[in-house]
Amino acid sequence: MRDPVAVIDIGSNTIKLLVAARGVAGRIETLHFVAEEARISRGLGAAQPVLSEEGMDRGLAAVERLLAAAAPFAPRQTVLVATSSVRDAANGAEFCARIAAATGHRPRILSGEEEANLIGRGLAADPALASLRDFYLFDLGGGSLECLSFRERATTQALSVPLGCVRLTERCVSDPAGPFTPADRGRIAAVVREVLDSSKFRFALPPAASAVATGGTLTSARAIVDAPSGHSDEAGASTILVADLENLLNLTAPLPLAQRRAVRGLPPKRADVFPAALATLLEVARFAGVDRFTHSFYNLRYGVVAEMLDGAA
Repeated sequence: MRDPVAVIDIGSNTIKLLVAARGVAGRIETLHFVAEEARISRGLGAAQPVLSEEGMDRGLAAVERLLAAAAPFAPRQTVLVATSSVRDAANGAEFCARIAAATGHRPRILSGEEEANLIGRGLAADPALASLRDFYLFDLGGGSLECLSFRERATTQALSVPLGCVRLTERCVSDPAGPFTPADRGRIAAVVREVLDSSKFRFALPPAASAVATGGTLTSARAIVDAPSGHSDEAGASTILVADLENLLNLTAPLPLAQRRAVRGLPPKRADVFPAALATLLEVARFAGVDRFTHSFYNLRYGVVAEMLDGAA
């Protein structure tokens, strides 16, 4: 196995570390993965988003801990990337400068197009999805939603839109600490429809095309569905029905935040944005005309790793 590389993905909800290397069969082998719920994106729903001092402090502390967690693997290269919350914030560059001053690593702020394309590149590394030819890919984060379409495994469209679950919760949910109401869902559905209708993205794949989804919402949904059986398979792709997502929304929406935090399989720190995230995915499924999502853990960080490893080949 070749020398490992490390990626720290500074997302809106979580900051994640992936240490990986190229295996003997040419596949990307995960050596270490850890995520921290830093939620640097509070305030992202404002007209002019600004990262708070508290959010930047949490983010910097998380980055420092993740760099320390990567050190025992002696990565030959470590790359930090920042996505929607940093990209859109008026002080995003200042936050990156703080990280660089404290750690010696300056984050690369990805454009929406770069983020979408790297997510697609990461997905291509998932061996469980090798048989897919024509499909959509949706990656829902805290700040943005990335939409891609593939024909014969080649990217034909890539779009990043401001439909992340933190952003829409702040914008559309009247009381995140209370039940998620039908009016909240209606506002989210209207925003999703408006943004997708006005975008250049076209849902034009054949009716039999698959839909792949990545991101914390599907990871959490998968954990909740698996919780009663005690079964958890994080080794590859898994299918979750849109009907299951609707059932999860019906289960969690009536609950106040304190009770949502107690739902088995749902990370407590994600409970406030979970209903908005489900409502967003359900509206996306309606646009795409799909009744299920194939969930994959291979997303942005795997795309960055692939870029690093291929660049050293």
